[in-house]
Amino acid sequence: MKYFFLLIIVINSFFTYGQSDYILSDLDSSKDDYAKVAMQIWEYAEMGYQEEKSSALLQNKLKESGFMIKSGVAGIPTAFIAEYNNGGPIIAILGEYDALPGLSQKALPYKVTNKGRGGHACGHHLFGTASAAAAISLKKYIKKYKIKGTIRYYGCPAEEGGSGKVYMTRAGLFDDVDIALHWHADDENSANPRPALANKSAKFRFYGRSAHAAGAPQEGRSALDAVEAMNYMTNLMREHMDMSARIHYVITRGGEAPNVVPDFAEVYYYSRHPKRDKVMVLFDRILKAAEGAALGTGTKMEYEMIGGTHDLLHVPTLQQMVHRNFTKIGGFKYNDQELEFAEKISATLEKPLDMKYIHNVAPYDTNPEGIGGSTDVGDVSYKVPTAGLRGATWVPGTPAHSWQAVAAGGTSIGLKGMMQAAKALTLSGIELLEKKELIIKIKKEFKEIRGEDFNYIPLLGNREPALDYRN
Repeated sequence: MKYFFLLIIVINSFFTYGQSDYILSDLDSSKDDYAKVAMQIWEYAEMGYQEEKSSALLQNKLKESGFMIKSGVAGIPTAFIAEYNNGGPIIAILGEYDALPGLSQKALPYKVTNKGRGGHACGHHLFGTASAAAAISLKKYIKKYKIKGTIRYYGCPAEEGGSGKVYMTRAGLFDDVDIALHWHADDENSANPRPALANKSAKFRFYGRSAHAAGAPQEGRSALDAVEAMNYMTNLMREHMDMSARIHYVITRGGEAPNVVPDFAEVYYYSRHPKRDKVMVLFDRILKAAEGAALGTGTKMEYEMIGGTHDLLHVPTLQQMVHRNFTKIGGFKYNDQELEFAEKISATLEKPLDMKYIHNVAPYDTNPEGIGGSTDVGDVSYKVPTAGLRGATWVPGTPAHSWQAVAAGGTSIGLKGMMQAAKALTLSGIELLEKKELIIKIKKEFKEIRGEDFNYIPLLGNREPALDYRN
């Protein structure tokens, strides 16, 4: 009898993997179609909350594939949810599609920028497209093999500083989701529990009094002086803050002419820390510096919260499952033309070209090096068990938010990595749909890690979406 049950398990496993192979082959046959979508979004290069064309393109693709669309969710015109509902567990696939300002670049291995235009320096054109491909593949799997399951694609705008997912989380759009999956562009293949920093960002605005800077300077009160005083005090804080904390800023308005005392100036701040409670304390210290700067310069200060994201919560069982499936998919090889391109990009980075984790997936590491950036996926991860992977869409050694990232993302290198990520997400989704008991285990583990008494409070408070933050 024992051997009989073992035989049944083996047979079930064989059919499951056979079914997976069919779906993965279907993805391969659709790669040119998905490449067109990704490259169109790469060309659009729309900023956060301005992704009208990119959002519409993805919505149309999902609608044509049999998904029901809810657009303009959470009070955000470019946010949407695409759903295929066949009962059963709800699997969410997250997608992004916003670009970064001032990083326009052609798909060439040398710097050719169009000043002022945006560029996909974080690979979100690939992110949004691969996630849509995975969602469509999982829908096909559910329909073909007549299993219970609901697939939702979350169209998430303005990840780059706009905290789009935070508003979607705050609006309760993830409350009934069982598992959420995501991925991101990178210079290597990995699926480790990579940390992300909690983040609070704000624009500090100072109001002074204009005057002739030479003829009557005593009559003026410089708003720019206030910004500079705030920045000076904040920089002095760096000696007396946690080593893992981060503060960065840009002066977005500093006056119009040297001979006019500026009556308005603005500075845009990010504060980050590995723990959400610590970033709140750090932000409050920055706020005190702003208040002191206004007091000392005889100006008035107000601030606007722009974004706020939680750190990233990892569930080991779920993350290990994603890693296992990504390892099954594996990496890919560059052709001669791609290798030539990569060598030229590598020369601009002054780094050796190491293809190890292009060809393969990095081993599972519970303590990966580096602190990392911030992501609004963090807020989702405190609402629902969430796991992701990093797909090799850039030349090894390429940093995010660089012209080299934009360039590779516009080539077949980026598109190959995109399709590997789509396959890994699909295989992970299939395993969850086939193993309902795994979802139960993951959700139990999630509650234990997060804490039963956890109360989600968005770090950006109750403000409305900052739809104009890129203006």
